[in-house]
Amino acid sequence: MGVRSDLESNFDYEIVDEFLDHYSMMVSNMEIMIIDLSKPNMFDISINELFRTFHNIKSASGYLQIEQMSKLSSFVEDALSEIRTNHVSVNDETVNWLLSINDMYSKWNDDFKVDNDLSHIKYSLLKLPDLENNIK
Repeated sequence: MGVRSDLESNFDYEIVDEFLDHYSMMVSNMEIMIIDLSKPNMFDISINELFRTFHNIKSASGYLQIEQMSKLSSFVEDALSEIRTNHVSVNDETVNWLLSINDMYSKWNDDFKVDNDLSHIKYSLLKLPDLENNIK
């Protein structure tokens, strides 16, 4: 029995199904938004949409008691808030870190699909990139 089975045993099937549909859609859109952070004309739109995406995942996973997803989402949301408030662009290190975050969320999406336990968070994701470049 994996994460999806656990969710379905504790929550209404429709709630779980809706979460998984929205989660899958958000994960599939993340990479484009992350890459678009490097484009000056797309930075504001992308950082705001990424922040909203991680906020939504944090809220939904918190409600569904998916603790590791909720905690990582909160961690990323805090970093994105810092970037959104104090930066005009991001450096390559930040883009690469966010792409690695996206890989983790994609792996979790795969875990949901095959009803595995959620994969463990890679510790390297918990080290914030250097955010000092490109400050407003």
